Amino acid sequence: MEKKDYLKKPVEHIDFTKINSVEIIRAMRGMSFTARDLAVAAEIYDAMLADEDCAVILTIAGSTSAAGCMQLYADLVRYNMVDVIVATGATIVDMDFFEALGFRHYQGTPHVDDQDLRRLYIDRIYDTYIDEEELQVCDRTIKEIADALSPRPYSSREIIREMGRYLSSHAVKKNSLVQTAFEHDVPIFCPAFSDSSAGFGLVLHQWNAPESHVSIDSVKDFRELTMIKMAVENSGLLMIGGGVPKNFAQDTVICAEVLGKEVPMHRYAIQITVADARDGACSSSTLREATSWGKVDVSYEQMVYAEATSVLPLMASYAYQQGHWKGRPRRRLAQTFG
Repeated sequence: MEKKDYLKKPVEHIDFTKINSVEIIRAMRGMSFTARDLAVAAEIYDAMLADEDCAVILTIAGSTSAAGCMQLYADLVRYNMVDVIVATGATIVDMDFFEALGFRHYQGTPHVDDQDLRRLYIDRIYDTYIDEEELQVCDRTIKEIADALSPRPYSSREIIREMGRYLSSHAVKKNSLVQTAFEHDVPIFCPAFSDSSAGFGLVLHQWNAPESHVSIDSVKDFRELTMIKMAVENSGLLMIGGGVPKNFAQDTVICAEVLGKEVPMHRYAIQITVADARDGACSSSTLREATSWGKVDVSYEQMVYAEATSVLPLMASYAYQQGHWKGRPRRRLAQTFG
């Protein structure tokens, strides 16, 4: 088989605005197990949007963007349903920015000869394929953006904003998450930014300019996100997966206290995950466990143990159809930093 035989059927990204899940979510409220958990989570998310004092922080880990939720995340920004994003570098760079450059993810299968994929320079995410040669174009584009910046330490938010600025005039695919967030002043943080194509591009940039180059200041990331928590005070967490993005967002409450300002714990919290709590992790603690650390209020919290692509579109559709996003103030929190 040749590369073209594998890369034939692009992943289609779901449009939750064309779906009305209100009745199924309401019906699930009367059920049990994951169905009821999802219905409660959908109601909590809707309550976040109805609460005009609440800033919504979306955290994303895992590969849901590559799997078909890429437009969903951009639409949450477009329709003013999130105010801040904390994500993995792969979500922002290898998936979203990658497709904005005109490339695609493709439907595949996990039942494949991975050595054959390697021979053809095809990368696999479970049942999804990416052309590695195209991904290297993404690496070099990040280098190009970094080459044009003044040499100094940057937060990931600053670099991603420059990526959005670049897409505003160079995007092949319009309305990506990175570009949409740039246009609506929604800050995006990637606390492990180098663990992605951005890392390869920035290493190449520094290799070619060893004495004067751009670097990532992860402490600045933490300070900037904490500044946002201190400014908005009341916040809700919509967490897809867990890991670094989840804990990074939760920790802003503690960091504010360290800086001398007491802020409320995150008022609302939802986590959609397949991780297990029995190893002491649950990809960075259950929400109730986080209460012991002073991070999350348990008044409005819900764990949903499900693979996110199967439940997130239903929850997003429910909140969209309820319409509380229409009356929310657009916070434009990227303007916090000038």
